[in-house]
Amino acid sequence: MQTAINHMTVPRLTYVELLDLAANLGCVGVEVRNDIERPLFDGADPASAGAMARDKGLRLVGLSQVYPFNSWSDAIATEVRALIVTALEAGAETISLIPRNDGTQTGNGERHANLRIALKEIQPMLADAGLVALVEPLGFPRSSLRSKTELVETIDALDAAAQFRIVHDTFHHALAEGGSIYPERTGIVHISGVVDPALGIENMEDEHRVLVDAADRLGNIEQLRALLAAGYDGPVSYECFSPEVHALGDPEAALRASFEFISSQLAEEAA
Repeated sequence: MQTAINHMTVPRLTYVELLDLAANLGCVGVEVRNDIERPLFDGADPASAGAMARDKGLRLVGLSQVYPFNSWSDAIATEVRALIVTALEAGAETISLIPRNDGTQTGNGERHANLRIALKEIQPMLADAGLVALVEPLGFPRSSLRSKTELVETIDALDAAAQFRIVHDTFHHALAEGGSIYPERTGIVHISGVVDPALGIENMEDEHRVLVDAADRLGNIEQLRALLAAGYDGPVSYECFSPEVHALGDPEAALRASFEFISSQLAEEAA
């Protein structure tokens, strides 16, 4: 299992501290974000930021994000172009595209049309740059893109598999009531757990996403087993939104313990 850390898991850490944490944990790389309460790369220029990661033996596996990418407009087009430029300068492997998540544009016809329009417009930008975009279906009922199958079918209709890959997020997969997985089309796996026994799945929100342990209710281990058994060999990246995780005094110890728990569970199945 190739591990990585999304900056959302430890947003209080500086970019350099994020890199040090990932290196200490033996991760293959990090995902950096433009939507946390600190400047991207803490204001360092992208080329220098990318060099800092590579100097520590790390990859920039993802650069987030454009939202809502599937409400296409000139403004969104400008954001996509800018994120592609930043990714190229930093040496990031992918950019992230997040669908509208406010309960609008969810009707079948509108939803399909908006997704197709956005992907069709973005595809040549990515092709010209030689870059891949990760598209993340969100499992919330209010999301305008919940289904991986719907996404894959649209990508295939555009002959755009070289430019777009899927984010398999274990939280969102559970909220969307499972469904098909596409390991060969998946560019990254996001993991997080929900452990509160009082929460119905329909009430789970980002704020409930904590580290995975034996109390996890999302089936992280089962999802990872299925993906790995089917041939997925990309990064498995921790993405926690819970204030409880953000406030950890020793995130390295907590993340190490969780990664070790996950690895031990996967090893038991393999044995």
